[in-house]
Amino acid sequence: MRTVTATAAAVTAALAAGAASVAAGRFASDAALKAPPGRPLPTEPRLTVHGTAAGQITVTRDLAALRPGSYGLSGNGTHAVVGPVLPTDPHPVDTVVRRLERVTHGSLHSGDAVWLTPNLHVGNPGSALGLDHADVDVPGELGNLPAWFVPGARRTWVIAVHGLGATREHALNVVGFLHRRRFPVLALAYRGDLGAPRPPDGLNHLGATEWRDLDAAMRYALRYGAERVVLLGWSTGAAMALRAAADSGLRDLVSGLVLDSPVLDWRTTLRALAAARHTPGALLPLAVRAAEGRTGLRGGAGDPAAAAAAPDRLRVPTLIVHGPDDAVAPWGASRRLAARRPDLVTLHTVAGAPHGAMWNADPAAYEEALRRFLTPLM
Repeated sequence: MRTVTATAAAVTAALAAGAASVAAGRFASDAALKAPPGRPLPTEPRLTVHGTAAGQITVTRDLAALRPGSYGLSGNGTHAVVGPVLPTDPHPVDTVVRRLERVTHGSLHSGDAVWLTPNLHVGNPGSALGLDHADVDVPGELGNLPAWFVPGARRTWVIAVHGLGATREHALNVVGFLHRRRFPVLALAYRGDLGAPRPPDGLNHLGATEWRDLDAAMRYALRYGAERVVLLGWSTGAAMALRAAADSGLRDLVSGLVLDSPVLDWRTTLRALAAARHTPGALLPLAVRAAEGRTGLRGGAGDPAAAAAAPDRLRVPTLIVHGPDDAVAPWGASRRLAARRPDLVTLHTVAGAPHGAMWNADPAAYEEALRRFLTPLM
């Protein structure tokens, strides 16, 4: 009887440990599959405001606070824009002083928790940039998708899609540049975004299903006069662009791709986000398996998103903007793709920029690379 009891206890303990591991894997996979739009990714550190003065803000010293360029600074109910580091201004050694360009809304006080964001602008193209635009609905397979349309004289449209932790406001960083070059721009909100249909399972599929909303935007552009489209995507939006260019029934409409911080291997990205949530290394494979089970995502040769990024399936000129400091979508995959298709791919490398913020580190250089790429496609 004692042997039977001990065996039953061991089995119960093993089952409990297995259930706990499964639950931990599901929780870890939430870092990517339930990344809320407009909220920071787990890789983005929280900073503390230590004070403000005329045109200056002092925050916690951190590698993030020392990044080059201009960023949004968000907190609960607050958004501001900060410029470069001001190294000559006196400050305690555990802080960093940056230029405070403006406070868009809310107010900043000592002790506030904030984080850097790629979004310099909040609002819409009219309120943020002073541009005429239309709020339009793009018919998608799950329902209407809200989008901003900024008109332009050219017959080549740019369709912009954001990525993880962002909203369509991210596109406002480059909408002004594109408008000055007379491109019509369609900035899309897709499934899971505010005002867009909810995915049936409530999960982000890292572009594997969301690309069909981009396909719907291409159909909308064709219906309203586009002769060609350039797909501009950040992060998982770049994965969506690759998939649409490879698999859409309208792929012949695509004349170019711009991929910023592209997620070319969803498993690597998921592991990075789960690790940033302090998931033990031994549980990271469980997070990947949980994501596969919950979403139907596949890894290896069966991954349709990875297949879309295969060098032999790339058919149009492609600009990849990426850098070595991206902790979410390591740029090694971008370098390999550029090396294998030098006939089609231009790689613009940006140092010091986190995921999705290649423009922020050096807007002038980014826009010059974009100008050179787009000019032959006009």
